[in-house]
Amino acid sequence: MARLSHELQQYFFDENRTPEVTLAEILLLAKERAFGFLLVILSLPSALPIPAPGYSIFFAIPIFILAIQLMIGAKIPTLPQKILNYPIKLTTVQKFLKAGNPWLKRIEAIARPRFTYICTTIPGKLTVGSAIALMAISMMIPIPGTNTLPAIGVFVTSFGLLEDDGAISLGGLVICLLGAITSISIFIALAWGGASLLDVLKAWLSR
Repeated sequence: MARLSHELQQYFFDENRTPEVTLAEILLLAKERAFGFLLVILSLPSALPIPAPGYSIFFAIPIFILAIQLMIGAKIPTLPQKILNYPIKLTTVQKFLKAGNPWLKRIEAIARPRFTYICTTIPGKLTVGSAIALMAISMMIPIPGTNTLPAIGVFVTSFGLLEDDGAISLGGLVICLLGAITSISIFIALAWGGASLLDVLKAWLSR
């Protein structure tokens, strides 16, 4: 089975593509790895340290939908046609992949099937799906600090799902836990800090 980084490189850079692509087209690459494949692709933009205002919310919605389907044991992922057919600029996809593919290759170098029950059994999928759903909710919140770490958690957990590598998924779940702690800490700080902290955040966002 071809590595994800190789497939993405070939599809988006080596072959001729239209100026815009859709998730429906990308889904054709997934084959039997659809859940892990889609979740990796959707979490990648928010997991990278690249300024992309509004992208976290846009990608978090389908991530949440897929996570719920994973939790209930769906065999094939389904998304609303509006999301599947939403056009994304090819140049935007290529920008994210140029930054993300080196990280994909690093993880692929250590990935192999192990602890597969985490990725294939009902309890394992329920745990993974629940963590990803919670991280997707955090990604939807437009507050600095509640997006990147949860997205990294989704990315790593989903990559383990893609490769049937439970060890990598466990590592991703740890990152998800850290993301949850970070988001909760930010909410508490906002509640205790009052208007003064909100003013600081507004000033930070206006830069």
